[in-house]
Amino acid sequence: MPELPEVEVTRQGIVPHLLNQHIDCVVVRNSHLRWPIPDDLKDILVGQEIVAIARRAKYLLFICSTGTLIIHLGMSGSLRLVLAQHPAQKHDHFDLVLANGAILRFRDPRRFGAILWSSEEIMRHPLLAQLGDEPLCAAFDGKCLHAKLRQRNASIKEALMNNRIVVGIGNIYANEALFHAGVHPRTLASKLSLSRCDKLVSAIKTTLQTAIEAGGSSLRDFVKSDGNPGYFQQQYWVYGRANQPCRSCGSKIEKMRQGQRSSFYCPECQQ
Repeated sequence: MPELPEVEVTRQGIVPHLLNQHIDCVVVRNSHLRWPIPDDLKDILVGQEIVAIARRAKYLLFICSTGTLIIHLGMSGSLRLVLAQHPAQKHDHFDLVLANGAILRFRDPRRFGAILWSSEEIMRHPLLAQLGDEPLCAAFDGKCLHAKLRQRNASIKEALMNNRIVVGIGNIYANEALFHAGVHPRTLASKLSLSRCDKLVSAIKTTLQTAIEAGGSSLRDFVKSDGNPGYFQQQYWVYGRANQPCRSCGSKIEKMRQGQRSSFYCPECQQ
């Protein structure tokens, strides 16, 4: 599933090609995504100017002249810039055709993604209004995380993946950040001291930023907007490395289940 780094890599890749461009045409081949693509979206979008492309959690926000196009990549979605002569494939459900000739194509084999429109204040949209802090923003620090965890009885791994606490930290990056912070994934969230929260926030920011610089992680269907894969998976310290030696101490990486997801950790480095 594309996580925050993959969505941010996508955003950065498409901005130079779409910013300040007008939408010339919209092609909907299959409207049956997680929520149906609005029937009138083609009429709404044609002629609109894309004035900004932002990201909130794992949602891409195309700020247009009279509203915002909301795109979520779901579990298997991707956005790719293609040429007009490039034929659509089976899972290419949506095209945004710009006046400059660029085509932004939405591909989603499992159809858990979303393409929606809002003409209201976008941060009040029901999908966005209750989201937690952005992990890469300056306001998200150890003090902030410590305050949010104080009454949480869940494990720290599960708390990090709770979008009402902090957004966009999926399973891969939660595992990696906890390793770099030296925190065991089963640690009770409310038991983390302020100093350990400081260290964890630093690890979260570094892990996410490093992943973005590496082009994200290419697991299953994710590719960047130019069709190339990301390479962060080559730098994993614990994720997917069960029974392999820890890159830091040499101990065997262990695996367990938490909240229906796999957790990977070093029993020596993470306490």
